[in-house]
Amino acid sequence: MTVLANGGTHLSGPVLVIGTGLLGASIGLGLRARGIDVVLSDISPSTAAVAKDIGAGRLLQDAGPGFAPQLVVVAAPPDVTASLAAQALADWPGAVVVDIASIKAAVLADLRATGTDLSRYVGTHPMAGREKSGPVAALGNLFTSMPWVICAAEESTPEAVKTAEALAIDLGAVVSRMDAEEHDGSVALISHLPQVMSSLVASRLQDTPSPALALAGNGLRDVTRIAASDPKLWVQILSGNAPRLVSILHGVREDLNRLINTLENPSADGARLDMAQLIAEGNTGQARIPGKHGTPPQSFVSFTVLVDDTPGQIARLLTEIGEIGVNLEDLRLEHASGRQVGRVEISVLPSKVHGLVSELTARGWKVVQ
Repeated sequence: MTVLANGGTHLSGPVLVIGTGLLGASIGLGLRARGIDVVLSDISPSTAAVAKDIGAGRLLQDAGPGFAPQLVVVAAPPDVTASLAAQALADWPGAVVVDIASIKAAVLADLRATGTDLSRYVGTHPMAGREKSGPVAALGNLFTSMPWVICAAEESTPEAVKTAEALAIDLGAVVSRMDAEEHDGSVALISHLPQVMSSLVASRLQDTPSPALALAGNGLRDVTRIAASDPKLWVQILSGNAPRLVSILHGVREDLNRLINTLENPSADGARLDMAQLIAEGNTGQARIPGKHGTPPQSFVSFTVLVDDTPGQIARLLTEIGEIGVNLEDLRLEHASGRQVGRVEISVLPSKVHGLVSELTARGWKVVQ
């Protein structure tokens, strides 16, 4: 590991990545962009070959007999992570071994059950991903500015933890530290529950008539976006973190039962108040989600610009907003059903709204507030 003048660290390599799917290949691409030697291994030769072809690293069989990695990254499905990590600790006695599985307590328990010396092991979890899978979906900047949780075991040495953190830093991630139990309880709420709820909503659409789906807007798309995730991976994640997720789902069930009981007699005394309270509770929870760059939530103002559905229109809109000198806080796109026009929802600070709307209108844009 090299120590930088600013007190940071970065890996010197080589780094062995075991598992060359979306995350493994993205790690390879990101490290290779920093000039770090990356070696790839995968149970599927074709998957490893694709990762090599996109530039994520060289193959393990080409590394030679003297190959000795500084770091081994186990980027495999949760159900095989512990066995692969234990094997890596045995195969590479000079290397730190980390895994990036999305559940930590079960992996750590399985590793301890093997009796393996865990002084060189550190559990980690990069909070990044895509709905697409496989190395062809990999991005070298996938982890940039994303949280990367370090879940050191009691047995992990300070040197091993420092190496694990260096991996996250080299990939542009923001390091967080939790123990395995705290991590699994957190992701059950902020990651696993949204996946389950998104899938449950999307499952209601299986037999929906096409004319009804044609009315869908960004609300439905937002809620169901992650429902396109890989079922095989999520079976493992949900199984591995089931106790923590079940306790949260019990609370959701209570809220659903409360809402069902209210809606069965919506004219009853107190029914409308109960509906309002449920929505307001959601407002309160949503407002606690950190805003831009992880800062406290801010109150932005949004308005919509109508654009022709032709090449270059959105690029021209963004260019002109930049020329006006206003910084966008958020942007959302929506196509109007049955019309060759798009709707661009712009969010800016309240102090910038009037001037931006006036300037865009003067430039011929159709603004809807």
